Amino acid sequence: MSTSKYIQLEKELAPYKKIMSLASDSITDQEITKYPIFVIHQHNLEIGVSLTGEDDLGVWKIQASSLEEFVSKQLIEPNKIDSFRTIYKNSAKFFCLFVISELGAKFIFLPR
Repeated sequence: MSTSKYIQLEKELAPYKKIMSLASDSITDQEITKYPIFVIHQHNLEIGVSLTGEDDLGVWKIQASSLEEFVSKQLIEPNKIDSFRTIYKNSAKFFCLFVISELGAKFIFLPR
């Protein structure tokens, strides 16, 4: 992802940082997973729990998910779990985003 696209995404997600922070903290505090993943998209997907509503005027829809759900839905292969864990950044400092856009699908770590 180019620097300009990253900066644009960061600006567009700024209004959602508080709800994503609350969701991430809740997910880890309740020991649901050590690896929360936020799916950022503009489509209708059946993954995770929606953090944005139908009335939301934002560009993006956001769903809270986890490494475990990504594995169960075969988005991450079981033999890639350890590799994913090594690149995963501390969820107290970063959001792990799985961004689906016209540019494809990509994992991005966004500072909280």
